[in-house]
Order: sequence, then C-alpha cells, then structure tokens
Amino acid sequence: MSEEMVKIKGGKSGLLLTFAEGAAFEDIMENLRGKLESGSGFFLRGTLVYIPRDVLENDQRERLQKLFHEHGLICRVQPLEQEKPAEREEKPQVAPASAAASGTKAEADVQEMLVVNKTVRGGQEIRTKSSVLVCGNVNPGAQIIAGGSIDVRGTCRGMVHAGAFGDTSAIVVADHLMPTQIRIASLIARSPDHMDVAEKAERASIKDGQIVIEPIER
Repeated sequence: MSEEMVKIKGGKSGLLLTFAEGAAFEDIMENLRGKLESGSGFFLRGTLVYIPRDVLENDQRERLQKLFHEHGLICRVQPLEQEKPAEREEKPQVAPASAAASGTKAEADVQEMLVVNKTVRGGQEIRTKSSVLVCGNVNPGAQIIAGGSIDVRGTCRGMVHAGAFGDTSAIVVADHLMPTQIRIASLIARSPDHMDVAEKAERASIKDGQIVIEPIER
C-alpha cells in the first residue's frame, strides 16, 4: 500500500498531494518522512506543496507542515479553488520563500522554486538562479539551466544544466531521464546513442567527481 499511500500531481504553482483512502495518519507521516530523508528526489528543496484541506485535523496539518518545513519545502493547505482552466498559455510560476506565512526560520531559509506547469518544447529555454520543477516533458531541443536542482515530472529529452553557478550538490530528477546532455556544475555527461526507457524515475548527481545516474522511488 505504501507506493500508493501518497499520490502527487502538478498544480498551477506547485504539487498537490492526495492520500490513500483509509490510510492512517501516522503511516502517511512515516511514508513522507522516508521519502524526504532518503534524498531520492521525491521533493526538491523549495517546492511548494499543497496538502488536502478536509481529510486532516488541525494538529495533523501542523505536523505535516512542520515536517516539510524542516526539509526546506513550503507547505500549504489546498485552496478551495486550486485550479481553473487557463484562458491563455501559462507562464512559469515562482513559489518564493517570502510566500511563507508562518514566518518560521525554516521557511525563511527556503530557496525559490520555479514551477513550469507545461511541456518545455524544442527551441525553448528556461534559465533561472533557482531550482526548477517541470510538470510536463522536456522535449528534444529544449534547454533548462538552473542554479539549483531540476525535477521533471515527465520525460526529459532535452539539455539540462543543474547547479549552473557552481552548486555541486544540485541534482537532476525525471520520471524518464533521457536527455541529450546533463550538466551539473562544471561536469558534463552525455546520453548514449541508444537508451532504453527506464521503468523507474532516475536521479543524476555528482559522486566521486563524476555524474552518476541511478534509479529512485518517487
């Protein structure tokens, strides 16, 4: 049941979480704590996370918010009207640390996260000093250059450069990691000419002076 206990989807300005029906709150807490502490890339630092409004007690919401804040994320209760159909093409959304309402030190330390709620198409470039969350694909010919980490909730086939200003702790995560080129800080890794689609999400990070790609659990 643990794999389905926490479901996630991209929203207009962050991630929306839903919990398995009948799941005990303590089990949800342990599931999320394990994902956050594993460093698997389930959430990137600075991500804006929305939790359900009507399924938790006040003290339970506070415990979840504290857990996320301890790991550098911004946690909000899902608004009554989370999303409405867009009348025009959406622009990338930024979830800034200053949006944190409670004023805790953990929130003040959160870095900005640029949320792109659409596919990044060939010829498009996203360049930012913050981390980037793409709720869509990164197509061939597209480029993402980020000062922080990059998380693609879809297939990444373009060029991605995390830690572009020298952050060697930055990572690149994607549901299907098949880029033409990965860069982290000053290191470069190219994809092989033929690549099979991985069954699991993958994470690229720097280990022992080189970029290493390994499967992870979302």
